[in-house]
Amino acid sequence: MANFIQSVDARTQLAGANRLEILLFSLGFDKENNREEVFGINVFKVREVMNLPDITKAPDMPPGVVGFVSLRGQMIPVVNLTHYCNLQVDEPPSILIVTEYNKSIQGFLVHSVEQILRMEWNDIKVPPPMLAHRLGGLVTAVSELEDKRIVMILDVEKVLAETESSEVEKHRFEGIEPLNVDATVVYADDSSVARKQIEQTLDHIGIKHIGAKNGVEAWDKLQELAKRAEKMNIPTYEMVSLILTDIEMPGMDGYVLTRKVKDDNRFRGIPIIMHSSLSADANMNLGKTVGADGYVAKFDPQELVSTLKPYLDK
Repeated sequence: MANFIQSVDARTQLAGANRLEILLFSLGFDKENNREEVFGINVFKVREVMNLPDITKAPDMPPGVVGFVSLRGQMIPVVNLTHYCNLQVDEPPSILIVTEYNKSIQGFLVHSVEQILRMEWNDIKVPPPMLAHRLGGLVTAVSELEDKRIVMILDVEKVLAETESSEVEKHRFEGIEPLNVDATVVYADDSSVARKQIEQTLDHIGIKHIGAKNGVEAWDKLQELAKRAEKMNIPTYEMVSLILTDIEMPGMDGYVLTRKVKDDNRFRGIPIIMHSSLSADANMNLGKTVGADGYVAKFDPQELVSTLKPYLDK
């Protein structure tokens, strides 16, 4: 598995073309549904795939976190995804997918990995409500494979949010003061947890907001706002102060959304901030090439507010 993950630069270029590569994996044979589901994770977030090393237990671990492993001198938490998906499997997982999300490193226990599959974001769809809720609301996107199987992309941000302690949640907005400005932010994110976090933060600082579940929906809403501004004979930036967009979204990713906005004169003067769990420098640089005005990694309310404040104060 040493050569499993290829160059970061190549995958960054895929992201800029509204494409990505998905690592397919299984959590095992689900006895309740009598089948083995296929899951996917963006390869860009995967640091390595390895056989499960020895796990060190620790007291007071959040549910679903089974312990820690030592990886080149760093202790990383190990998350059992079957816990969050409520799956009943016979065999214990034996593979560890080491990932980087939100500037943190963690390992996900899985039963097996299949292959890396190159896909386009417009082939990845928002899941139907029944499927979205069947696995505890963890499915954020789906796509059909050539063999007619459905691959489900998990809302990893939701998993990570559930591993946080209530103490962290309690102090999340300490020291953040309201902004005394009249502003409206349009934001796009396919994660229900991320949308809630953004909404709570903007509400806390007194900023109006309009939300979208993906790039396509955000673009449609921006088009509507531009038409309204035109009828009112005012520039669109008087209705939209700032656009905050995730990168990974079904239908249209944040890079394509940013490029479309920046190429449309109706949105001139509206800053775009990328807000993503893809925290590598390569992603920040690509954001600049498509016209993004700023970049902030998920999810720290202090960092988000300090990033937005200079643009909203204007």
